[in-house]
Amino acid sequence: MVGDMSGPAAEGARIEWQEVPGPVRAAIEDVCGAGVAEARTQPGGFSPGLAARVRCANGARFFVKAVSAQANPDTPGLHRQEGRVLAALEPVITGRRLPIPRLHGMVDRPPWVALVLQDVAGHHPALPWHSAELQQVVAALDQLAQALTPAPVPVPAVSERLGAEFTGWRTMATSADGDRLDSWSRAHLDQLAALEATWPGHTAGGTLLHADLRADNILITDQGAIVVDWPWACRGAAFTDLVLFAPSVAMQGGPPPADLIASSRSGRAAAPQAVAALVCAMAGYLTERSLQPPPPGLPTVRAFQAAQATVAREWLAQLL
Repeated sequence: MVGDMSGPAAEGARIEWQEVPGPVRAAIEDVCGAGVAEARTQPGGFSPGLAARVRCANGARFFVKAVSAQANPDTPGLHRQEGRVLAALEPVITGRRLPIPRLHGMVDRPPWVALVLQDVAGHHPALPWHSAELQQVVAALDQLAQALTPAPVPVPAVSERLGAEFTGWRTMATSADGDRLDSWSRAHLDQLAALEATWPGHTAGGTLLHADLRADNILITDQGAIVVDWPWACRGAAFTDLVLFAPSVAMQGGPPPADLIASSRSGRAAAPQAVAALVCAMAGYLTERSLQPPPPGLPTVRAFQAAQATVAREWLAQLL
């Protein structure tokens, strides 16, 4: 074990299989090829709605996630986005045996969207993080960075995917939220806003990125770590995923961000100024978002962001 903190929970507002409307359940069962005999709701992850491991009458097993726009207006679009990415990645996943779950099918019946995925025989990493499990995750990320360069499917650049979100310091420099900042951030706000504006150029690249890595998006199996939940997939520099992942690792009892970066091939290859620019943009995003009310169906996300923001700002202060 590498730490003694577990941090705030990454949890959305889950529902049970029987709460999904009958016609949507029937369409999901059509994708599965048989009726669902058992559904076990899974904890972890921020998406609201259903997240369940299901066993069908014919013995087949799948992982199903489904959401209605009434629970959160943005999540159905994210499910559709993930479905498109995984469908396009299918030949790459199977051909190269990548640590990504396969998509079996998607159900799109507005306001509901559901994904039927491979049921991975694994578990979320233990928290606080265990060194051995974290090493498996770093190995999986290095494998993905190598296998997915150049990106084998068309996706936006990371600067396009996250550009509207990674403006936190600049937003707070011109809003009342700047008055709510900690003393270090207030004292350096102009410098941080200027550095934040440079992050797109430092993260340009051709690697397919996950862009939303946390412990709840990872499964540990007998064959290593599997990376799940791909709606934010984009294209950029290989070190990007590791930097975005690092604050949650430290917040949940893992090593300091700098140590995590040094443990990875892509992290060691990254230029220090590129890492600093991305950490700055991420810290601004986490800090600014943590000051906002929680979005519908995601009651714990602000506390999770605030805890990561504290780690990211401390890391940023060291880099500067």
